[in-house]
Amino acid sequence: MSDDRNMPALPPVPKPRARTNRKLLIFLFIFFIIILVILFFQSSLSRVSAIEVEGNELITSEAIGQASQIAVGDRFFAFSSQTITQRIASLPMIKTATVKKHFPGKILITVQEYPKVAFQIAADGKKQAVLADGAVVELPSGSSIPLDMPILTGWTDGDPNKAALCKVLGEIPESALSDISEIKPDPSEPYPDKIKLYTRSQFEVYTTIAYLPEKIDNLPAYIASLQEDHITSGIIKMLEVEYHAPFEPNEDTKNDSNNTSGQKGGSNAAASPSPDPANKDGNKSTPKPTPKATPKP
Repeated sequence: MSDDRNMPALPPVPKPRARTNRKLLIFLFIFFIIILVILFFQSSLSRVSAIEVEGNELITSEAIGQASQIAVGDRFFAFSSQTITQRIASLPMIKTATVKKHFPGKILITVQEYPKVAFQIAADGKKQAVLADGAVVELPSGSSIPLDMPILTGWTDGDPNKAALCKVLGEIPESALSDISEIKPDPSEPYPDKIKLYTRSQFEVYTTIAYLPEKIDNLPAYIASLQEDHITSGIIKMLEVEYHAPFEPNEDTKNDSNNTSGQKGGSNAAASPSPDPANKDGNKSTPKPTPKATPKP
């Protein structure tokens, strides 16, 4: 029987160099990634291939593209969507702007312009659209002014009241302005922002820019009620300090001596305003439009 203690010892088996091989693989992986990145940025896939603009009507796509300060061929990842949005939103006619980047190479710009609220005719006779932010856009030659929007006359460029009026008109529904044909400034000492509105139904309306949003909603129904009583023209005052105008008799209405304050009279009646007794204590009464008919010759 052999003794195991007399057997020679075996040399130790060396361990595999796994850690060294792992480092080499990581190095090769990073190297190939760097090569791919370099090739990508040198290829056309990393460039802007198309710029699309939608939602614009008054301002041209070229003007929006210039404001964005990007062009086809620029590096796709060299700018952010937020940066382009801020540049486009700085244009005076643009209300909001949205920029989306679609890989590879497509830039989609969606804008919302301030709405058209009125029109005007320049000194050279050119027709212009007035936007809610007060900006003015020249209409193409040969285009006509829509009949459902007012025309601004008598206003000067840079007038703060005009800018305030445009902002207010942008907040009013178009249906409430469909009967307004013209708006002129008519400032007075108590009402610096007083305006005169001409309607297509042959009435003159006096109000202020500040009161216009709350009072314009009642105007169509009130004019309709006057027309039902055969009053086809006259003056309507829609102001905060209310004055009732009783209709005084003239040659055509001498027998009609029972007209009282606030009553509706014929279209040939002349008006003489008298203060509302409800305001003697300095309290503001709820304004009610009062017609004042202009005597016909």
